[in-house]
Amino acid sequence: METLKQKIARVLKEEVAIVAYDRCWPEMFEQERLHLLSCLPRDLVKRIEHFGSTAVPGLSAKPIVDILVEVKCLDETQKIIAPILEAQGYDYFWRPSWGDDTPPYYAWFIKRNTDGYRTHHIHMVEAEFEHWNRLLFRDYLIDHPNVAQEYARIKKTLSDLHRGDRAAYTQAKSDFIREVTDKAMRHCRKTT
Repeated sequence: METLKQKIARVLKEEVAIVAYDRCWPEMFEQERLHLLSCLPRDLVKRIEHFGSTAVPGLSAKPIVDILVEVKCLDETQKIIAPILEAQGYDYFWRPSWGDDTPPYYAWFIKRNTDGYRTHHIHMVEAEFEHWNRLLFRDYLIDHPNVAQEYARIKKTLSDLHRGDRAAYTQAKSDFIREVTDKAMRHCRKTT
């Protein structure tokens, strides 16, 4: 049986590959959204959003659909939702928000296809988590195609540099994401 440490090491070493935008990604999101609504307790699951690069039309990305799910209670998510999705073959992690051990923690799932490749990352958080700012990042990239293309160039460079190290790849692009998210937040404040 694989230990948690072995499981984490395995998923962190999986290849980082950036591919051209695929018009199927929004449909993959919708299919998974409907699946989650059909198999999870409706009293625990609130909104479900497509975010990340696959949610930005025309943007190259890792071919993995990121989904952000608002849950009523993370304790209940661990007790009820995690076993349901693990029984369906999803990898489950109780994951820190930043770094190796930075709270708050949240539920994170990897869904794979029949060949074992990742198809979806599902992030389950409560309503007050800062993860919801990722929707601002998504929307800013949609509204600013030049910034989206800059992000595409950065991701391609970093994926070539960190092909077998997902943690290093994610860390290396985090400053750009934070900078753009801050711009998006300032932009939202001006328009509201």
